[in-house]
Parts: sequence; C-alpha cells; structure tokens
Amino acid sequence: MRTSKEGAAECGGDAGARHAVWPGVIERYREYLPVTETTPIVTLLEGNTPLVPAPRLAEATDPSLSIYLKCEGFNPTGSFKDRGMTMAISKAVEAGSRAVICASTGNTSASAAAFAARAGLRAFVMVPRGSVALGKLSQAAIHGARVLMVEGSFDQALDIVRRIAESYPVTLVNSVNPFRLEGQKTGAFEVVDQLGRAPDYHLIPVGNAGNITAYWRGYREYHRDAKIGSLPRMVGFHAAGAAPIYENRVIDEPRTVATAIKIGNPASWGPALEALRDSRGFLDVVTDEEILRAYRMLAREEGIFMEPASAATVAGLVKVVKEGRIEPGSTLVLTLTGHGLKDPDTALESASRPASVPASLDAVLAQLGL
Repeated sequence: MRTSKEGAAECGGDAGARHAVWPGVIERYREYLPVTETTPIVTLLEGNTPLVPAPRLAEATDPSLSIYLKCEGFNPTGSFKDRGMTMAISKAVEAGSRAVICASTGNTSASAAAFAARAGLRAFVMVPRGSVALGKLSQAAIHGARVLMVEGSFDQALDIVRRIAESYPVTLVNSVNPFRLEGQKTGAFEVVDQLGRAPDYHLIPVGNAGNITAYWRGYREYHRDAKIGSLPRMVGFHAAGAAPIYENRVIDEPRTVATAIKIGNPASWGPALEALRDSRGFLDVVTDEEILRAYRMLAREEGIFMEPASAATVAGLVKVVKEGRIEPGSTLVLTLTGHGLKDPDTALESASRPASVPASLDAVLAQLGL
C-alpha cells in the first residue's frame, strides 16, 4: 500500500485493481478549508457518512417526499463532531499547542479526547454533572482525557473553559473555535456530492447552533462555485425544554432527554439566526415525548439507531409535515447527529425488556407465538 500526495491510499489486489481509500474531510475538501501544505493533518478518516433514503419515513409522513438521512453517527467517535475536531486539532498542532480543553454535553468531549490522543496532546474536558450520557463519558475517559464533572450547566462550564483558554497555554476546541465550523461545513459538501444536488429542505437539531451555521456556510460556498444551482431552506429544531433561540431568551436550567442539545445559551446564536433568515428557513420546537416517539420510529421503521437529539429532526419532520409547512414533492435531508450507542440507558428505557424463558423448545415457541 502507498499513500498518494492527496492522502488517499491505493490498494492493489490480486488482479492489480486499485481503489482510492477515503482520506478524511480535510484532504477531500482541502480547497475549501484554511489549511496549507505545512498543516499537520490529524485525522481518523472522519466523514464520508452514508446518506440513507428513508422511504418508510416518507410513507408515514407524506409519500410525495423524498427523504434522506445523513447518518453522522457513523463517524469514528460516533458523532458529527469529528468533522470539526479534525480541523481544530490539526490547527492546534500547527500552532504548537500541547493541550486542548472543552466543555461538553458529551459528543464534543468524546471527539476532542480521541483526536487529542491521535495527535499526542493532553485533553481536559468539563461536563455538567448528570447531563452526559454514559457512552459519551466513557469515550472521553478511555481516550485518556482529564474529565471534570461540573456542579452546574453546560453554559457555566463553557464560560470556565473559555476563561482558562484565554489565560493558560491550552487551546479551546468548542465550536467557538472558528476551525470547528470550517470542518463541520463539509457535511453540506458531502450531501451535495452524494445527492447530486442540494435538497429543498435541510432539517437539523439545534443545541449550541454551530451545525446549522456550518451546513449553511457549506451550501453557500458550493453555490458560489456553481456546484449547486439552488440553496436549501434550513430548518432547525430545539427540544422544547431547551429552546433559547426559539423563545428569544437564555434558558438558565434547560431540560430535555436529548442531552446533546440541552443548552440554554448557544454559542452560535447569532450566526444560526442568520442562516435561518438567509435561507428562508425556520426554527421550531419538539417535546421530549415527540422526540422519544421519533427515536423509536426511526429504529423500528428504518433500522437506524441514533441518539435522542438526532431524533429531534424526525420528530420535527412529523410535526411540520402535519402542519403543512413542507411543500409536497420536496427533497429533504435530515442530519442525524450521533449514534444510539452513545446513550444506551435511554434505549433500554424506551424498548421492551427481554423475557426470560426455560431452556426448552416448547417454552421458546410459546413466547414467540409461532
């Protein structure tokens, strides 16, 4: 095997056939990213996540719709955060940093810890106690990060790490780091490359609001270069108990089962509003009950297991289609931000418990109803 200048490995089989291996988002979209030939690229070959058609979801909402699921849970650490983290860590190494820090509701901490380990950097993570799913916390810990559980909210934790980064030799890798959103915009590039066009609507969960901002940036850059002829309408969904942009106020104590979007004062509040306005899109809220219903629906109808925050887009889809806010015949892309295994407790609480049976054929058949 050898690695080409572009970073793709060429593999020769017995018959001499070759195929390019995905090189990660920086090498794939280098011309759109703030890197140079001397930037040390720290990658886990993130990106290239599947865009899955969802015909049963369309059937359950509006059969005239073409619905696609951008499954970001298939990134290396199980969430979309890897797109931005490869950029943030690469630029941190380029700047000579030896340590990184972040506040997190879970996915950022997992990604930061993994990419820091890949780069040989120290990682410091602050998470709000009781608000981080077990799967995410275990990731940060196994990658060797120093994890502190804060007796407070995510927003308080973010304020602390921002002040630390301003005064001490550590690099902040939350989405306030501009390189994070640069990496995350590659999700929009991939959607277009996979779909062959921009969707009519792009639906996305909104927590810290960086992702909706980044996707809109990516679509605009492809449109600028005439790679797409039209732009999508961006549609965001807050959890009802954590809806600061929708309610136009900071939520001091956000509450939702969707811990990944349990944020009361989004760092990208202003840019997200610009994306919604400029795209002629809109923002709405979904309840925890609607989220959990969509969470189960996604798993049972489409065979896709994503964390509750991801299901906010599906819950939102059901809601806005019912309200007549989506034009019939449209093409929609829903970003599913993180894998279901990030939050196994919610899955177990939402599913039926396994039944115990004697080790007998008749007993098993009786339980199966065959």
